[in-house]
Amino acid sequence: MSRLATFQKESTAAWDALTTGDKTLITIGNATCGRSAGSIEVMDAIKAEAAAQNLDCHVMEVGCIGLCYLEPVVSIQKPGRPMVVFGNVTPKQAPKLVAEYLLDEQIPPKLVLGTIGEETISEVPKLFELPVLKPQVRRALNRVGFIDPTDLQHYFAHHGYSGLARAFEIGAENVIEEVKNSGLRGRGGGGFPTWRKWRFCRDTQADQKYLICNADEGDPGAFMNRSLIEGDPHALIEGMIISGYALGATVGIIYCRAEYPLALERLRLAIAQAEEHGLLGKNILGSGFDFKIKIKEGAGAFVCGEETALIQSVEGERGMPTPRPPFPAVEGLWAKPTIINNVESLACVGLILKNGADWFKEYGTEKSTGTKTIALVGKVKNTGLVEVPMGITLRELVFDIGGGMAGEGKFKAVQTGGPSGGCVPEELLDIPVDYDSLNAAGTIMGSGGVVVMDEKTCMVDFARYFLDFAEKESCGKCVPCRLGTKQMLTILEDIVAGRGKPEDIDLLEELGEAVKVGSLCGLGQTAPNPVLTTLRYFREEYEAHIYGKACPAKQCKELITYHIMESCVGCGLCLRNCSAHAISGEPKQLHVIDVDICHRCGVCYEVCPPKVFSVEILTGEMELETA
Repeated sequence: MSRLATFQKESTAAWDALTTGDKTLITIGNATCGRSAGSIEVMDAIKAEAAAQNLDCHVMEVGCIGLCYLEPVVSIQKPGRPMVVFGNVTPKQAPKLVAEYLLDEQIPPKLVLGTIGEETISEVPKLFELPVLKPQVRRALNRVGFIDPTDLQHYFAHHGYSGLARAFEIGAENVIEEVKNSGLRGRGGGGFPTWRKWRFCRDTQADQKYLICNADEGDPGAFMNRSLIEGDPHALIEGMIISGYALGATVGIIYCRAEYPLALERLRLAIAQAEEHGLLGKNILGSGFDFKIKIKEGAGAFVCGEETALIQSVEGERGMPTPRPPFPAVEGLWAKPTIINNVESLACVGLILKNGADWFKEYGTEKSTGTKTIALVGKVKNTGLVEVPMGITLRELVFDIGGGMAGEGKFKAVQTGGPSGGCVPEELLDIPVDYDSLNAAGTIMGSGGVVVMDEKTCMVDFARYFLDFAEKESCGKCVPCRLGTKQMLTILEDIVAGRGKPEDIDLLEELGEAVKVGSLCGLGQTAPNPVLTTLRYFREEYEAHIYGKACPAKQCKELITYHIMESCVGCGLCLRNCSAHAISGEPKQLHVIDVDICHRCGVCYEVCPPKVFSVEILTGEMELETA
């Protein structure tokens, strides 16, 4: 292990020189979220301005710190000063930021977020004291946003591969025991105890065993795995090596969707670096253990999140589930024992081996230990990637970390678990975010996607949207999923179009339960969840659509009519902005909407001057609030 110790010692010295030397360090969040907000242009502008001012700076790309709503995020650490973090930096503001802070010690108040480190700056808060970050516990994400993911030395300097060294010291059996004692459950969906899957595989005799990392992440709005890979790829590599050692597997495969080009780029580089330093390949660190990692690009099929379908895809077949038993841990890829874990699960393995099971259990609940990364999206102020202790309540997640509702809308519901999850109403916001509590509420933890909805969300249409996704993503192999989701979708489409019948509610519930019980894989077994939970908690909205032919949220176009009231002053704004040419009227005279050609786009409602309030929305037989 002396070779690893040498790597870490050299890397720590290089890291200290970078962060405590006499050169200014500038980091820029250049993960996918930052790049979509313009971080590459910001980085180029900062480099150009630093060169023009003849400033000796080191500009470094890092991953996403999780504050996606504040991207691009730029951090500056001057020699002898704390690191100062700035948000919403535009290419136009970047040169000014360099000039004001680096040259004149002036901190732009509109851009500064906080400081990192023990030292502080007057009137600037500590970053991790902000409401969005204070309740968080960064463990899986502890390096993301702070190190250069392309520089292996940065990972070594933060005790990288120390978990692997300990794994080799205590032996494979004790590695499984340590993971068992930690209480780690799969972070990809069902929450199955990680050690138990490993034990099935290790106890199965075979000449070859495989470990597959599921990095496909097919949930709409989920980006936990992508962000971790883009910001700290070696955390996954180390976890896979340890897991392979515990299983007796010599081949690891990372199954990652082709739509994640930056994550794939980071993975390929990390694998090459690990091979170069003897961390992958033959006789790793003199342990006698051989392990190699390959990458398999997926086509983004949601059904391939199911283990047997993923295995079929890796083998070059169409991704379709197969009956179990036999389970993959006994007979999986190429009919050999195979374990499939997701990115976060494997990243936790390295931390558990480095710090111990008791350290991992410092947070969480008795049956759901540790922390969980969550993609917090929807109608919430602070959207982004967060890591919280298991057992935190949904209310804390939405209103403390998320900052409450974006805009003036009121909270209505929160969906956990992506397309396979359910919708939780306000009265259940105080339930803990853990596997068992969410299951009891009719939803699931899933991989960690959380979507917040306000009063403008139609729960019937929301259920229709996710069932449409599940129906399209179904492989079609089993009848309950193939036909059941299609029939449920047809009923929902009728309801939102005003064609719903009273018996549709009972039929939806009956079909949903049948699809859950009869489907072959997890996709079909969980696809009805959005429908069943909205029926359970928001039945009155279904009844309004069916009996009143009305959408209380004013979102279902077939149930909406726009009407211009007599208070119209004939300003012509609605007429000029109507793409359907459905509005007519003379200047300063009452205008009229032809409902037969109206597209129901709502533009007339949006452009009507707020002091006039001439356009109202009528929905079905229920006349709702006017503008």
